[in-house]
Amino acid sequence: MSVSSSRTVGIGVALILFASVSFGMAGPFAKPLMEAGLSPFEVTWMRIVGVSVLLIALAWPQLRRLDYSHVPWKPLAAFGVFAIAGVQSAYFFAVSLIPVGIALLLQFLGPIIVVAWVRLIRRVRLPASAMTGALISLTGLAIVVEVWSGLQLDGLGVMAGLISAMCQAAYYLVGEELTETMDTRVMLALGFVIGSIAMTVVVRPWSSDWATLSTQVELSGTSVHALVLATVVIVCTAAGYVAGIAALRRLSAPVTGAMGYTEVVAAALAAWLVLNEALSVAQIGGGIVVILGVAIAQRAAHRREEIPAPPSVVSAAH
Repeated sequence: MSVSSSRTVGIGVALILFASVSFGMAGPFAKPLMEAGLSPFEVTWMRIVGVSVLLIALAWPQLRRLDYSHVPWKPLAAFGVFAIAGVQSAYFFAVSLIPVGIALLLQFLGPIIVVAWVRLIRRVRLPASAMTGALISLTGLAIVVEVWSGLQLDGLGVMAGLISAMCQAAYYLVGEELTETMDTRVMLALGFVIGSIAMTVVVRPWSSDWATLSTQVELSGTSVHALVLATVVIVCTAAGYVAGIAALRRLSAPVTGAMGYTEVVAAALAAWLVLNEALSVAQIGGGIVVILGVAIAQRAAHRREEIPAPPSVVSAAH
């Protein structure tokens, strides 16, 4: 590998790690806002609308030249509603009830749902490694929720995390179709706009009480203005998307997908530092097993054409 190629890869790795840390910070910083009175859906609305503005600006040259009569609106609408609005609202709902790290870990089960969809709905024979990965992940999930001593986590929170995973599966399945005909930046920008519209219908922000944003909230024992915290959530998300898109120009999709699992570590560490959310040894071990299983299943995706691999975009799940 030449010096310039090594430098390009090094920059790509740094960018994807920065993106993972940025995305991982969103949950821990959003949780105090929900504890102060904002609903998970209101936080989701703020986040999606804020990121939409940035993505439209980034994709503006492509959007101006786009022939909107040829846009695949039906799959794009599904992408915006499920892969953008659905993933994030379910994730924040889970975060409001269970530890951030576990909520994100549940969301990352999305590829396992894709494997089940392809096998049961598309009736495609899968590599043994795909099924092995799925079983390993489910075993890890059982360890995370500590099934041997009864469900130790809030059941509704776990359900929300699993719904987030289902919506993330839509990101893989629908995104696979969209990336064949659309520019990545255009797909993300329009997807976020559609997600913003969907969340606006749900939240009806004109009737919400936004007084919480003018109050002080507790963050790691320190009082912080809620509006500042909300801004940090939006900026972290936006920075993550910018860095992630830049990384994809330097690294392959499989590499960025594999490194994306560092987001779970970043989120768990951030939650421990700013929210004092410490995971048990069993939960940490189970989390490692879940990630290992998902990685094995995703590896099968790159060896079998019928299994949707992650589209060449930063995960819209964040």
